[in-house]
Amino acid sequence: MSEPRKTIRQMCEEYDVTPRTLRFYESKELLSPLREGQKRLYGKRSQARLKLILQGKRFGFSLEEIRQLLDLYYIGDQQRTQMTETYELAQERLAAMKQQRDELNQTIAEFEKQLEWGADFIANTFAQEAAE
Repeated sequence: MSEPRKTIRQMCEEYDVTPRTLRFYESKELLSPLREGQKRLYGKRSQARLKLILQGKRFGFSLEEIRQLLDLYYIGDQQRTQMTETYELAQERLAAMKQQRDELNQTIAEFEKQLEWGADFIANTFAQEAAE
């Protein structure tokens, strides 16, 4: 019995992506659906890869980084290299995200101070005008 395959429409509905996205991932060699004429059919392998692609994108990995990591699955060492490379790249990405968060927190704090100053300025200006 063959594995259940999903159409492009089913993939789009299940993973909340557009057909254009799936075709783009295919053009970048991230997905390789089976073809029956013009019809694309996605097996378990493609479904699992799409989950990893979407997760990688959410974590900020580039498509090229994702492709390279997915390709390591096939080197025949029980995914040792793939897992090691993924872990190291993820550690780097997490450090970068934390740095971005810290910078954003600092910017937010500065912005809040500016808004507080602006609110005080406006309140004092109206208070002076009312007193006159």
